[in-house]
Amino acid sequence: MQLCTGTSGSKLLPNVATIGFFDGVHRGHRFLIEQVCKVAAERGLASSVITFPVHPRKVMQPDFRPELLTTCDEKVSLLAGTGIDYCIMLDFTLDLACLSAKQFMAILKQDYRVQVLMIGYDHRFGHNRSEGFEDYVRYGQELGIEVLLAQAYYTDAMTVSSSAIRRLLLQGNVSEAANCLGYQFFLDGTVVNGYRVGRKIGFPTANLRIGDCEKLVPADGVYAVYVFLGGEKHAGMLSIGYRPTLNNGIDRSIEVHIFNFDADIYNQPMRLSFVCRTRPELKFDSIDELIAQLHKDEAEITAILS
Repeated sequence: MQLCTGTSGSKLLPNVATIGFFDGVHRGHRFLIEQVCKVAAERGLASSVITFPVHPRKVMQPDFRPELLTTCDEKVSLLAGTGIDYCIMLDFTLDLACLSAKQFMAILKQDYRVQVLMIGYDHRFGHNRSEGFEDYVRYGQELGIEVLLAQAYYTDAMTVSSSAIRRLLLQGNVSEAANCLGYQFFLDGTVVNGYRVGRKIGFPTANLRIGDCEKLVPADGVYAVYVFLGGEKHAGMLSIGYRPTLNNGIDRSIEVHIFNFDADIYNQPMRLSFVCRTRPELKFDSIDELIAQLHKDEAEITAILS
């Protein structure tokens, strides 16, 4: 996949494109991109995704703090795995937001050589999003762009969307979120110093500092996870929360006990891949009760991951 930014659009081949923020690059997004690639192959054109590095709402409302399923770099990496030819990364500015749908489509035609535009079944663009698919078709006829409506993606259980996946993660339902994403939700960051209490009670932990503060962190609780360090995969049990038994105060921690592992990994990059949540965060009456529960957690999670 070729990443296109700035004024590099003139170098693109004529292409079939679709537009969206594509947070998470979930199953619904992938179904849309598959349709783009199919049409592109049929027409002898390249395929492209048009997206933005920053959530459009953040540009319109500077105090808005998105809870992202994927950072921009993670999104680009996932898009690269879909088979799309181009990822056209446009800066979403106030000037861009003020364009009508027709004005925006004219830019896609002139600057990025879009020949066919595939619209997601529920997607709208342009100033105030007041125009719809029939308007896009009419503008396309005037501009020389064929406009197609994508088929919707359905599952038996729910409508797959980025907002629905966020709700699942904020409920701690990471296993159902994975079904919607098509992969296990993950957090990337760096191992940092913690309170070092875990080592004293027999459960040393690696504390993760998230690389992007806008990345969503799932609900507090204990999780079965896979830990990726230095190209190796390990099993682990993760705790997210405020460590109420240890009076951790207002500091929310993300700390993982890696099974059968003992190495100095401070300042190293680490990825946590979520399998399932086993229980909510609990406050115990004593450290001994906490230790007893941690042994139960370890046995349960070891069974899950084995």
